[in-house]
Amino acid sequence: MKTKYFDLKNKRALISGGAAGIGSSIVEHLCEQGAEVYFFDIDKQEAKKTINKIKKKKFKIPIFVNCDVKNIKKYKSSILKIIKKNGPIDILINNASNDQRHSLEEITERYWDDRISLNLKHYLFAIQTVKKSMIKNKGGSIINLGSVSWVRGAVMFPAYSTAKAGIHGLTRSLARDLGKHNIRINSIAPGSIATDRQSKLWLKPKFKKRNIEKSGFKKTIIT
Repeated sequence: MKTKYFDLKNKRALISGGAAGIGSSIVEHLCEQGAEVYFFDIDKQEAKKTINKIKKKKFKIPIFVNCDVKNIKKYKSSILKIIKKNGPIDILINNASNDQRHSLEEITERYWDDRISLNLKHYLFAIQTVKKSMIKNKGGSIINLGSVSWVRGAVMFPAYSTAKAGIHGLTRSLARDLGKHNIRINSIAPGSIATDRQSKLWLKPKFKKRNIEKSGFKKTIIT
């Protein structure tokens, strides 16, 4: 551990999509800091891998909740059960999403609704569900994982990019409402992150080269 954040110790944190990728890393690092972590996902196998990895490192063990965040009724109920049993939420990290590639021509009404449900809808309802407990706790922190895709006008996934732009708008629109209760809300827009899934599906040589060019960095050879 390079840095110890003592204010995170024993803080109650909820993370959606915490079994793999960015979410798994967030779960691991919060556990490293001694937070009380609960993470939601549908992938039991990846969740088990994350927990085993954390156990080997002797960090605080997180609690996995098998839940599809698109099922809003079940998702809200699962969050409320944690609050009722363990107490108010200090940190909410809305992360679950899927950047499945698709063209404009391929989008159906059903597909559009599914992408918005998976990439945006559950963010709002998770925030709605924890708000009361954060107010009771006299504050809290909400972090919404967005994407740089909508900022740079990325092709290949218009429904995904639309949802990610919505996350930015959602964050801004709730900042004043939540701020008066000492609840911080921020959105993060990651670029191309080399998770296992991204590396396997999308980070091919041509794509990597394009990302480097867009970043403004140039390869320097030192002799």
